Amino acid sequence: MESIFFLGLNMYAWITIIALASLIVIMVRTNVPVEVAFLSVVTILLVFGIVDEEEAMAGFGSEPVVVHGAFFVVMAGLMHTGVLYWLTNNLMGTPKTYRGALIKLMVPISVLAALLNSVNVVALFIDMVKLWARRLGTEPSRLLLPLSYAASLGGMCTLIGNSSNLVIAGLYADQTGESLNLFAPLLPAMFCTAIGIGLTILFSHLIPHRESPEASFETTSDYTVELLVPTDNKAVGLSVDEAGLRNVRGGSLVEIVRFDKEIISPVGDDEFILGGDRLIYAGQINEILELKRTHGLVAADHHVFSVSEIDSDRKLRTAYVRFGSDLIGTQMSNSDFEKRTDMVLVAVARQGRRVEGQPREIVLQAGDTLLLECPPKDDSEIEETNKRSLIFFDSHFVPEIGSKTIISSVILLAMFLLSSLHVLPLMASVMVAAGLMLIFKCCRMHSIIKYIEWELLLVLGSTVVFSTAIANTGIADAISEHVIDLFGTNPYVIMFVMCLLASLLSEFVNDVGAAAVFFPVVYHEAIALGCNPMPFIISLMLAVTTSFASPIGSNTHMLIYAPGGFKFYDFIRIGFWMHILLLIANLFIVNIIYPIH
Repeated sequence: MESIFFLGLNMYAWITIIALASLIVIMVRTNVPVEVAFLSVVTILLVFGIVDEEEAMAGFGSEPVVVHGAFFVVMAGLMHTGVLYWLTNNLMGTPKTYRGALIKLMVPISVLAALLNSVNVVALFIDMVKLWARRLGTEPSRLLLPLSYAASLGGMCTLIGNSSNLVIAGLYADQTGESLNLFAPLLPAMFCTAIGIGLTILFSHLIPHRESPEASFETTSDYTVELLVPTDNKAVGLSVDEAGLRNVRGGSLVEIVRFDKEIISPVGDDEFILGGDRLIYAGQINEILELKRTHGLVAADHHVFSVSEIDSDRKLRTAYVRFGSDLIGTQMSNSDFEKRTDMVLVAVARQGRRVEGQPREIVLQAGDTLLLECPPKDDSEIEETNKRSLIFFDSHFVPEIGSKTIISSVILLAMFLLSSLHVLPLMASVMVAAGLMLIFKCCRMHSIIKYIEWELLLVLGSTVVFSTAIANTGIADAISEHVIDLFGTNPYVIMFVMCLLASLLSEFVNDVGAAAVFFPVVYHEAIALGCNPMPFIISLMLAVTTSFASPIGSNTHMLIYAPGGFKFYDFIRIGFWMHILLLIANLFIVNIIYPIH
């Protein structure tokens, strides 16, 4: 059977290759949610018998999934008891110059990312970094990109710092039966982190000056207008749809304020117009004001919407359309989003500039900034309900600092000591820490759910299944043999080629996917060459994390893409050089620390 297939691979191997290639295309060219795409490939592998049910279930119960799941509980405890809040407010002080801000920002962030996971750290510090930018009189983009780079670099240093490190460590344990130490990549990663911080400062002139999207929302009266319905207006008694007052040229009706102060928002098509109603519209003011002439409305005496004066029952919040959001490519006028969430779209900004036109008719893109009028719910409830579509960065949660702050800090420290001193394996250490957080009531069971990234857990489990399929079908062996035939048996050349390919793939998919695809190949090549697999594995860990030239390849880049008002090519300007130089630094230091034979 194998002889009739190209490169000696059987039918099952080619089905796996086609499925994984399709996954890459879907990730790059479509807005299909990442976890849906990954689970679809797992389904294909199951249907064709490439992996059996036991292997598939083992992937979702593997060490990377369990460790991440338990670590979400630890993070919830650190958040609720104020440990992270204290760090945010006391760790870095106040910078006086831009260069000083880069150093004060990147060094502590890289340390925290190694201990708390790079994505969590970036999400935590975005608001603070924007405040720094305002004090320094510069654009947030000038500090947000270094924030993301520092977190990615620091995340290399431990197994929990980046999800891809955990995936590779778990696959290594499956192959060898040996667990990697929590700080296995620390020494080479510290070297690369120092190089990366230095390069960021050196190339800081290449970091773009982009206007913050929030700048478009500083004066909401610039794009909202309030019109009054006279008691003798012919629209009185009609529904807003019948009166032609719902979606109008240049804008849309976002709220009705009754004469008795009752507020109606969102406004349904069948809502009746009453005399004395105040109609609040969002959109192009000059076009909306035509309603005074065409529909007999009059100007009200003040704007309801202003950043400093918002109705106590409803509030304005800023959110960003996340990559993979179901809102991408849609218009609010054709979506049930507002009705389902009880939120109203007031305005849209893109790459730092307000998008002209009727907000509800704008086709949304990844990274768009939305100004939303939100219902009187807790911030965390709104964020949890909409986290698959939007990312909110204006939460006002302030924890209470007290004895539990110290308890959760001790638990975190104990977790690292238990693992690094080999008292307990990493998975057991994190699970013990999660249990202690619950026992000491540092977090509550009902509040943990909002911190768990179910999508990430599904992706992690899927990647382990992919790696199993690549090994089962002989793809890893075949690629290893062909690479060796093509580039010779020099292990340093082979290591360079595989790390280069893995780092390039991570720019367009993500580091977790690249790690799962390349681990079995790299491991089999090391064995085939008779080399110590450790330098191959550690260099792969660092290589898949050096995705600095694209916002797609790193979750930290995607988090800062919208708040910084970035354009896609902004990352290439500095990221290309970062990628190449860090890859060289990676291979140089790994082969000094870890003997290849």
